[in-house]
Amino acid sequence: MNAENTVAIIPFSSDLKEPIKTLNLEWLNKYFKVEPKDELVLSNPQEEIIDKGGMIFYAKYNDKIVGTVSLLKMNESEFELSKMAVTDGVQGLGIGKKLMEHCVKTAEEKQLKKIIIYSNRKLVPAITLYEKFGFKEIPLEAGVYERADIKMEKII
Repeated sequence: MNAENTVAIIPFSSDLKEPIKTLNLEWLNKYFKVEPKDELVLSNPQEEIIDKGGMIFYAKYNDKIVGTVSLLKMNESEFELSKMAVTDGVQGLGIGKKLMEHCVKTAEEKQLKKIIIYSNRKLVPAITLYEKFGFKEIPLEAGVYERADIKMEKII
């Protein structure tokens, strides 16, 4: 069975406050460390993302929330794709691709001009996925995330 066909992308709701935190802490603790900025945003997704004009989406597979991604509002036409995570047990099933497709489609529908991503080069599957969706490397400014060593953008 193809997981891509059985994955539903659903929006954030107040009863789904916890998965963004648990999914992101899983990969942050595995590859990096949790930064104060992460703790603030992940503990308060309604206030730090939704109330500031951003969006959170979840991937639901076999009735479980197994992935998440956020679009953080930078200004009226630019958003940061952030807090993307897919739980270990289902990686490789195309769930990250499905989340990316949803974000790009949402950006197009909202007539955004640009999406940016901060990442780390050691996350090779993630960087490859971003490149497949047309993200290109641009200069990285200092001080956004300690773990970030690459910044990418997609012009919509």
